[in-house]
Amino acid sequence: MTRKTGTQFASLWLAATFAFVGAPAATGDVTRFKQDRFVISYWYGPMLDSYAGQRYKDMADAHFNVIHGAFNPESDKLFEVARKYDMPAIACVRGKPVKGWPSDPYCWGYHISDEPSAADFPNLRARVDEVRQHHPGKLAYINLYPNYANAKQLGTATYDEHVARFVREVNPDVLSMDHYPRFKHDRDGRDGYCSNLEVMRKYSLKAGIPFWNFFNTMPFGGHTDPTEAQIRWQIYASLTYGARGVLYFCYATPPGSVFIREGAILARDGTLTRHYDQARRINAQIAKLGPTLMQLTSTGVYRVGPDDDASRVLAGSGIRNITGRESDPPNDYLAGAFRHSDGRRAAMVMNYRLLLTAWPTVEFDVPVEQVREVDKRTGKEIPVRDDSPGMPGLQLSLDDGEGRLFILPAK
Repeated sequence: MTRKTGTQFASLWLAATFAFVGAPAATGDVTRFKQDRFVISYWYGPMLDSYAGQRYKDMADAHFNVIHGAFNPESDKLFEVARKYDMPAIACVRGKPVKGWPSDPYCWGYHISDEPSAADFPNLRARVDEVRQHHPGKLAYINLYPNYANAKQLGTATYDEHVARFVREVNPDVLSMDHYPRFKHDRDGRDGYCSNLEVMRKYSLKAGIPFWNFFNTMPFGGHTDPTEAQIRWQIYASLTYGARGVLYFCYATPPGSVFIREGAILARDGTLTRHYDQARRINAQIAKLGPTLMQLTSTGVYRVGPDDDASRVLAGSGIRNITGRESDPPNDYLAGAFRHSDGRRAAMVMNYRLLLTAWPTVEFDVPVEQVREVDKRTGKEIPVRDDSPGMPGLQLSLDDGEGRLFILPAK
């Protein structure tokens, strides 16, 4: 399990919806939503106006694969764009009776609620049941608060209790939350972000459903504008904890004074910001890893900090040890262990640092000749590359916030 420290701060959110993800809760149950791909999506997308064709082409070119249509009530236009770019969409259904909700093949589900209190759970369960009755196979999407929400918002004494009750009382097909860590010189929210991922991981495994999460892409409120390394860090941390979907906050810049700095992937005047190319680069890797990630079930997450004995912390992970040269900074890694659907094992090694590339010497619990890496350029399994073959042991190079995924034989 991960060592974690909590970091809490005020939540700034929009009241609306976003994309979906899901997984079968029971084999052969056609009423349940079933996720068929790793999801790369967003909050608040381009409007369906005369510029929509180019806007959504840009989105597809950046490897987004699910349209978030909660702010686009024109269902016909939404699904026209979805078909054109082969990106399923979640529909806006505000104010419409459940029986009349769209059933287009490119409709993957409907927004039900965002950040509900526990007092809302009985009504949400009724709505989820309605969706399964009238629109079998579609997702009734509900997003939860982050772990820095207060007890009044949650309606429970603790965040763990909030998520546990949601799973038990609402019986969802997916867990989702939004969490935006602070990246400031005097306030580092990364450990709190990981704590939130751990709660989602725990209850998704208990319920046999996937989880995914929103992360920050833009300046808003008291949040600084994330660098590419900070965006990459948020995504790879989610993957290391076993997420099956990652969603950017935001794609287009929302209205309102909270977002006066703008700075999302798409500016209000239609200009693509630097975050577009950043997202395209990162998403290209995630899209290739996605098919393998969909086959993995998390079995453990391990935090190797500067003062830790890595060999002790990593026991049972498939990674025997992580070391470095005397001239290297102390260890600072996150590792994830997984079970592959074919019975093999997998391990993610992630550089926890944001300012330095890491060059760890990694020792697996099997000879390196038996280990494969999932190539982020092709998605294929390839022999593990030793990035410094002149040195003893296996040397890996990890950009700041980057992770690499390895496949190990069954044990």
